[in-house]
This record gives sequence, C-alpha cells and structure tokens, in this order.
Amino acid sequence: MKKRVLLIDDESRVRASLKVILEPTYEVIQAADAQEGLDLYHKEAPHLILLDVILPGTDGLSVLQSLRSEDCPAPIIMLTGTKSVKTAVDAMKLGAADYLSKPFDAEELRIVVDRALNSKELEREVKSLRAQVTQRYAFHNLIGKSRPMQEIYTKIEQVADSRTTVLITGESGTGKELVAKALHFNSGRRDRPFVALNCAALPETLIESELFGHEKGSFTDATARRVGQFDLANSGTLFLDEIGDLSAMTQAKLLRVLQEREFTRIGGVQAIKVDVRIVAATNKNLEELVRKGLFREDLYYRINVIALYLPPLRDRGEDIPLLARHFLSKRIEEENRPHQEFSKDAVDLLTRYPWPGNVREMENIIEQAFIWSKGSDSVTLEHLPTIVRNDSRSSSLRDDTLAGRLSLEKAVAEFEREIILDALKKNNYIQTHAANQLGISRRMLKYRMDTLGIGRPDSENGGSETDPPVQE
Repeated sequence: MKKRVLLIDDESRVRASLKVILEPTYEVIQAADAQEGLDLYHKEAPHLILLDVILPGTDGLSVLQSLRSEDCPAPIIMLTGTKSVKTAVDAMKLGAADYLSKPFDAEELRIVVDRALNSKELEREVKSLRAQVTQRYAFHNLIGKSRPMQEIYTKIEQVADSRTTVLITGESGTGKELVAKALHFNSGRRDRPFVALNCAALPETLIESELFGHEKGSFTDATARRVGQFDLANSGTLFLDEIGDLSAMTQAKLLRVLQEREFTRIGGVQAIKVDVRIVAATNKNLEELVRKGLFREDLYYRINVIALYLPPLRDRGEDIPLLARHFLSKRIEEENRPHQEFSKDAVDLLTRYPWPGNVREMENIIEQAFIWSKGSDSVTLEHLPTIVRNDSRSSSLRDDTLAGRLSLEKAVAEFEREIILDALKKNNYIQTHAANQLGISRRMLKYRMDTLGIGRPDSENGGSETDPPVQE
C-alpha cells in the first residue's frame, strides 16, 4: 500500500507539479487552504504533510502549531517561496521535520520526503523496541515465587527509580545482570543507555582505557581518540560485573569518579562531567577482600549503598519447576514447536539436582532436554543429561539416609550398583572394559555384580556376553 502525502498549498500549479513528482511512489491528496488541509488530515491520516508557509487566511506556521498541539505523528515539511532563514528556524522550532524553498529541485524533494518518512519509521521502531525491552526486564518478569525472590522484587521496586549505587552479590549464574537490567529499565533512565562491562574479562592494561577512554597518541597503539564506557553510559546506567577483580589502581580511579562525578581520559587533561548510575556485581566476598587489603575499603562503602543478595538456585527449590517451564516455553516459542510439559518424574529430578551453575546451568540443561525431546509429547527423565540423573539420585540417597529412611549400608550398596550398571552400559556390557574403567579387576567386578544382584545382560541387552567364563 502506498503511503499518503497531504499537500497543503494555495497555488494550483505547485500542487500539480508536486503531484507529478510524487505520485509514482506515493498517494497524494491536496488542499488549497488551511481549513481544508486540517479537515483532510483528520479524515485521511496522512503519513507525511507538505505545508506551504504562506496560505490565505491562516498561515502555515499556525497550521504547524495546530497539528503539533494534536500530537500529529506525521512528519511535516515546510514549503515557502521566500528564502527567509528566520522562517526556517521558526518552523523547525515548532516541530517541522524539514524545510524546502521554492522553486525546488524534483530530486531534492524526493530525497527530503523519503528521508523524513524513513526517519519517522525508524523512530517508531526504536520506540517499539524500547517498549519491548522495558517490558522484558520489568521486575515482575523475574522468575520466582520463593520468599527470597519476593524480597528481591520488593527491593528492586523501591530502589529502581533512584541514582543510588547498588551492589549485587551471589554465586556465578544466579542472574545478577538480569537484576541490573531490571533496575535500569524500571527507572527514569530506561530510555538512556545500559552499558555492561565484565571487569574480569579484560587485562589490566586495557581496563582503564575501556572504562575512561583515551586520547589520540596517549600510548603506542592509541591512533585515535577512544570513548570509554563512562562516556557511553552518560545519563544512563553502567553495570560493572565482577568488580572484585579490579586492580588497586583502577579501584582508586573509579572511586574518584563516584565521588566527583567526573573523569579524565588517558592522556587527556580535561575533566569530563558525567551522570551515570553505577550498578556493581560480584561473586566474591568483598568484605574478605577488604580485610586482606585486596579491595579498597572506601570504594567498598561507596558501591555497597544498597546491597542485593541473589540466593543460589539450590536454596530456592520451589522456583526450580517455574524456571524449567519458563526456559522450555521460551525454546518452544522460538522454534514454533508443539507445546510440551515436563513429566512428574523429570520435575522431581530437576528439583533434587543441586544446580552448582545455578540459573545459567539450568538454561543450558533445559536446552539439551529440548533438543533430545523433539517429537515427544513431554520432556521425561530420558531426555535429561546424565549428570542431572546421576547427581539427583546421589542427592536423593544422601537425603534418605540422613532422614533415617534408608540405612547407610543400603545407600552405599545402591550407589555402587548404579555406578557399576552405568559402567557396564557404557562399555556394551563387556565386563573387562567396564572393570578397566572402574579401576578394578574383572574378578572383583564379577564379585560385586554377584553380591549386588546384577545379573548377566544377555536377555536385557539382546546380545551375548563376550567375556570368557569367570575363572574360579
């Protein structure tokens, strides 16, 4: 469908000329005066307006003001027979997208119209993307109904719309950057930059340049000025992940920025004022680092104004099924696959698993289960990685033993049985190979199999035992 251009000009020859130039690409509707133009605007909802400055009765600048007062979404390009700079300046101040003087070149007109429409389209896309990002990182989209997570939601809501520095602590993989983004996108800075820097990922020789930038010629490889992360995050949020890995020298310079709200580029002499909110994160114990002299105490107190601790996944068991279903649904939507659910046994197994890698590990494991479960109605035990099945079973045996539901002797026997069965399966039930993998003799393996009631695999494996008879 062609985009509509509304032309408001009292000269019929100008209107006819513009129609000829634009009509192969756009639908052109015309008005000879201000009132007719406003009526057509309300009726036709044009995508762009070409508006003459000099009109009978109400002039073009008044029409421009009227349209802008109604929050007109269409870009407005002013046309005039004069070359008055003041008129152009007045029009741009009132919200005109551009300005053309008569007589104008046909190609110039096409370029100006195309540019105005493309710019407006880009503006709409940016607004839409910002709205989507803001919605994605709204604090209520953080997954978890456990009490620790409810407390996190409350704190985010309370501190998001302030410039207070926040320190997020917790094990690796608990979602510290997600919380940092929730703080940013629920604040008044949501339309400004969110810049993330992993302090542990950069060598000491680069971290200062990355943070503050450098001037051309400040060191051997500085062939041009470089803008640092503080520059990029100005008026927004700077997320410093793994802040505990900063060197003493960089800590001192960061402290000065937090105190003075200004910094100097490497090789520069001019102090640059910035308005940046700092959100820091670490999986280290900063208090311990302060005691050891590895982290500045004054910097610690500067960044630890508001502290948010993210608990490990193993301490919020009731959130595990929610997170697992969330990651599964996310992949199903991305791949446009039929709906799947987890079997009850799979959910129980995921809940028992200790999750040493926390939420990051869970997303990876659900990704694997999603791949292996293609074509199945649900995600079952067999689709989960071996590490989850084995570790979860071990945790279950430990819990049952400590709770008095299972004797230590039976728990050890059951654990040993599972290890031997796994070794036999991996080695196609060839006892010699399984024994080698377990680091025991074949005779000892056969003895343990007999003791634990592990029978010969002929019937269940569909093959024959390839080892020679057991020598007594």
